[in-house]
Amino acid sequence: MTLPFEVKLAAGADLVEKTLRDLLEPRPLEGELHRPERLLKAMRHGVLNGGKRLRPFLVLETAALFDATDNMAALRVAAALECVHCYSLVHDDLPAMDDDDLRRGQPTVHRAFDEAAAILAGDSLLTYAFDIVSAPETTLPAEAKLILVNRLARASGIGGMAGGQALDLAAEGVQLREDEILRLQAMKTGALIRFACEAGAVIGGASRAETERLGEFGAAIGLAFQLADDLLDLTASSEALGKATGKDAAAGKATLAGLHGIDWTRQQLRGLVAQANEILDPFGERAETLRQAAQFVAEREK
Repeated sequence: MTLPFEVKLAAGADLVEKTLRDLLEPRPLEGELHRPERLLKAMRHGVLNGGKRLRPFLVLETAALFDATDNMAALRVAAALECVHCYSLVHDDLPAMDDDDLRRGQPTVHRAFDEAAAILAGDSLLTYAFDIVSAPETTLPAEAKLILVNRLARASGIGGMAGGQALDLAAEGVQLREDEILRLQAMKTGALIRFACEAGAVIGGASRAETERLGEFGAAIGLAFQLADDLLDLTASSEALGKATGKDAAAGKATLAGLHGIDWTRQQLRGLVAQANEILDPFGERAETLRQAAQFVAEREK
């Protein structure tokens, strides 16, 4: 019996949630002197608040594609990636960035605590991610850990997510060209999704060619994710999404959905799903869940 994709995604989210809860326990790790209670609560508020956990799910599924034997190592890398993603959300929500009051239907960290706590929570989540990947408890070969740390740093830093956010802030009120929008979105949103797919391949001991192919898959669904997000910003209610909508247009930010319209965007999403499926062809039936993930990303309603 084949489980529906949403059931698989929820099961993966439960595993990642448990791993994150264990990692964010009050007890200090070896080498830590103390975990300040309020800071830890702010971190947990920013991470343990639901969410689809799509990025860590992609880590787990791409690792499974190569029969990765150590599921706990894959779970720890998946949790580390989610820490980076959640750090970015905590900082993006700040008044100096997107100035949002809601995230996943709950008060954002700076609203539930204060701005200083949100900044420190984000800083701590980002650095903790690299601790998790490199720690002895992540039982991967040293070379694999080094590759993962390097790729995660590049996906999340100046040439990836943080750089994309800088471009996004600079784009307010500016009419960007289509290629500029694509570059911004590939950095801000696509880089971590691409890393998720590459990370699973590294964990599973895939060849360089296989890792690159899965990176291409991640790039395709990363663009689909952003297009679907832009579409939802135009068409969905804030109640359905659990966050404010219509903010891109209000801030004068150019998106491909805003530039070309709803029908064009939906057509592009169908094309990206077809592209993602074609990329996965060499993996045959083993990649069926990843094909379902591509479809889910393009068709999601929140």
